[in-house]
Amino acid sequence: MNYKSLTRRSFIKKSGLGLGGVLSTPDLSRYTFLDSHKNNIPVNAHLWVYASKFPPHWDCTPILDTVFADLRYAGIEGVEIMEAQLRHQDSVSRINDLIKKNGLPVSGSSYGVGFNMWDQEQHESIMKDIHLVVPRLAKVGGKTFGISVGSKKEPKSEAELDAQANILGQIRKVCQDHGILPNLHNHTYEVENDMHDLKGTLSRIPDFKLGPDLNWLIRGGVEPVDFIQTYGDQIVYLHIRDQYNDGTWTEYLGQGTTDFKSIAEALKAVNFKGQAAIELAFPNEFEPENELREDWKMSRSFVRQTFGW
Repeated sequence: MNYKSLTRRSFIKKSGLGLGGVLSTPDLSRYTFLDSHKNNIPVNAHLWVYASKFPPHWDCTPILDTVFADLRYAGIEGVEIMEAQLRHQDSVSRINDLIKKNGLPVSGSSYGVGFNMWDQEQHESIMKDIHLVVPRLAKVGGKTFGISVGSKKEPKSEAELDAQANILGQIRKVCQDHGILPNLHNHTYEVENDMHDLKGTLSRIPDFKLGPDLNWLIRGGVEPVDFIQTYGDQIVYLHIRDQYNDGTWTEYLGQGTTDFKSIAEALKAVNFKGQAAIELAFPNEFEPENELREDWKMSRSFVRQTFGW
């Protein structure tokens, strides 16, 4: 399997591997970040592992009560939702009720499933949707907006990168009008081919903030430490996920071989002051050994031990 080709859009079709090895509690001592990086970094959770059970729109609204309860139990600081949960007419009242019930805020939302921002013909539909979901995100207290620009089989042309940058500028304006910080959230396609896509965007809008997914960087052939050292001043959000040597995702953070200690040191060196989100993702047909809330709890503990957050 070519792990570099995996995105949320292709997850159900292409992630059929079972996890290898025995699942056990990780030895946190070997990851402990001794010079603790205590900068009050909020540690949120992206709800993808729940949404992945609801193709093709990834809308886990029917189980949001479980999502909030699990994350509250695990000691997570906030919930990063997806745009699908904001498209329901009663989404604001529903989500605000869950926030109040659980004492757990919405940190923000990821965005971009089903849209290609490089395609000029989709811009009208995208902006109509942005004017729907961004104000609703603000009404539930969300402060970040992680944008995926959409993939293409071949590298995007200069004209397509122009179109992509143009609509990102429009989206940024809408977000700013509602007190929300937009950032570029990468999968593999933005960073493959010597980061052709991401570099093309940043050459046009160089000050756009970044919200990298560290695991997708690895799968796209980019070392997270190098990325952090290069773009640290622009990084406002992080997604954290773990994997084994063969590329299979782990059940919880700390089981795999990702060099989180070096990543933690790099973030400290650039004085990272943004937010982070744990994102769990299970291969198709995988049956977790633990209750999901326990996976979240162990992952949260690992981040505390390793990053000092």
